[in-house]
Parts: sequence; C-alpha cells; structure tokens
Amino acid sequence: MHVTEQDRRACSVHLSGDGRAVEIIDQTCLPGREVYLTLTELEDLCDAIKRLAVRGAPAIGIFAGYAMYVMSLSESGESPEAFRAGLEEKGRVLSAARPTAVNLSWAVRRMLSVLRAHEDAPVPELRERLLAEAVAIHDEDIQMCTRISEYGLSLVRPGDGILTHCNAGPLATSKYGTAIGPVLLGKERGIDLKVFSDETRPLLQGARLTSYELQKAGVDVTLICDNMASMVMKNGWVQACFVGCDRVAANGDFANKIGTSGVAILAKYYGIPFYTLGPASTIDMSCPTGADIHIEQRDPEEIKTMWYKEPMALPEVKCFNPAFDVTDHSLLTAIVTDRGIVYPPFDVNLKKLFA
Repeated sequence: MHVTEQDRRACSVHLSGDGRAVEIIDQTCLPGREVYLTLTELEDLCDAIKRLAVRGAPAIGIFAGYAMYVMSLSESGESPEAFRAGLEEKGRVLSAARPTAVNLSWAVRRMLSVLRAHEDAPVPELRERLLAEAVAIHDEDIQMCTRISEYGLSLVRPGDGILTHCNAGPLATSKYGTAIGPVLLGKERGIDLKVFSDETRPLLQGARLTSYELQKAGVDVTLICDNMASMVMKNGWVQACFVGCDRVAANGDFANKIGTSGVAILAKYYGIPFYTLGPASTIDMSCPTGADIHIEQRDPEEIKTMWYKEPMALPEVKCFNPAFDVTDHSLLTAIVTDRGIVYPPFDVNLKKLFA
C-alpha cells in the first residue's frame, strides 16, 4: 500500500508541520483531555517516554525515529564525525529512558546505522537520510498494521462481538493498531462489529485508551470490568477474542498485559476462538517457551493509590503487581501476523513463517 502524509499525520506520533519537532498526543491525559505535545529537546523527549505520554512498542519506535532526526537538527557538530558522536550520545540517553522497550533501542540503533553507512557524507545529507529513515520506520508500521488488520478481519463476520484486553490500537501503534485493527478497518468498509473492552487493571488501558479510540471511531463499544468477561461470554455476546502481544515464544506461548491468560482460559471454556495479533517481529524464536519470558514487576502504588483520592489499602499491605502474564499456546486458536495467520502446531508452523 502507498502511505500518504495524511496517513502519517493521522497517527498519535508524527512529525510537526514544519518538520522540526515530534508531535504526540499525551496519553496520560486521556480520555478526559486531548493534550498535544510538541517536542524538540532531549530532556522532554525522554520525559515523554518515562511517564508514558507515548506508549506502545510500535509507537515508541516511531517516536524514537523522529526524535533522532529532530535532535539532529540542533546537533552542532560541524564534521560528520562530530555530528555522529553527538547523536550517538543523545541516542544512548534516549534509549535509557525505558530500557525494557525493545522498539526504542531498536529504532535508535537503526537511525544511527544510517550515519555509519554514510560516514563520509556531509552533515546536511546525513540529516536528509535520517529523515528518510524515520519516515520509513513510520510507513512500515502503517503497512504492517494494515496487513494484520486485513488478516484479522477475515476471521470474523458482520455483527460479531469481539472481546479485547489492554490497548493495541492506533495510540499504541500507527494507523489501525493490531488487536483492534480489524474492527477499525471493518468500520471503514461498512462491516460493523461490537467490542467488549476489558478495563485492564491496574493501569486501565482498556478503559482510558481502547474505549476512547473505539468510541471516537464510531464503533459499538461496551466497557466492562475485567471480572465481567465470563458473564458476557456466557451470554453469547462474544464470538472472538482479539488481544495484542508483547512477545511470542517459539512454541506459541505469549506474553501480554496482565489478565490476558485469564481471558484465554474463559474463552476455552466457552468455546470462543482466541487470537493474538502482532507483527512477526514480536515472535522470538530464540525463546523456547513462555517460561523463558521475564515478567516485569511494577510499583504497588498502581494498585493501592493511583486512581483513588484516598488509598484503597493500608500502607503496610503487600501487593503483587506483574505487568504481564503468559498465555499457554494450548489456549490459542491462532497467531495473526503481518505475514499471515499461524495455526497450531505453533512449534512447527512458526518456523515456516520465517523459512
């Protein structure tokens, strides 16, 4: 597909109109306020990553690409060597803003590789090449999301109910997103689907972000508490579950936002197809099973105090707050990627995807 400037500017991360700043929608203010930030300085760019003003692996990658280009505009090194050294240091600081975000360091490395591949080029040419690479990162993500959305849409019928968990829409990626991409693409084509959006405790991405995106797009969306998924499934309102993925092991086990494995268990019980949608780049063939995926532990205050005027637990109460859980491949109907739909046996068919 051909990506237009209009496609890029419709995303939550894009280059400013004058091409000298990164523009984002501040996700920490949603859904109550739509606040847009125009960022140029390293400190502000890092801060946006640290406090989750920009979040979602693909969106962070796009953000990093544009950030490296924007910072190159103010890089004072006159020689190509000094220019490259200055950007390498800024890239190191930017990558450290969220070390666990693989797409962040990946995009920074990709941008710096442009400088190394053209080390004798004058500085103005290097800036032009950096811009082209940042745009390429963005365009590739839009194309990837579109392909995933096409494949996902082929799995459902008009009027179906879709249950999703966490946020894997345009805010976290680019044009359509992954897990809710089929719903948004279907809406464009006049195929109406109904969505039940889990609130996704404790950070409430499903409530604050997914339901916001779908409501704005005119999709029939119903927000539910996480512990209501069983009831809507039992009522026959859900015909498929679409969730994102942060990492997929070689056997098909996958990590996603905490609570995903519980949804998968319920779907299995009620005989509902359960799909994870994500780019082929999230499949880690060097990771044998889900037992090899490290799970990040987050601040207990996200449970006790984050969304409340007064604490909801005593200060001395212990909390267990893992960011993700791992869904066993036996609960998974298929993995929807930009390269196609992968069905069981996953340990065999995932290899074929990369053959």
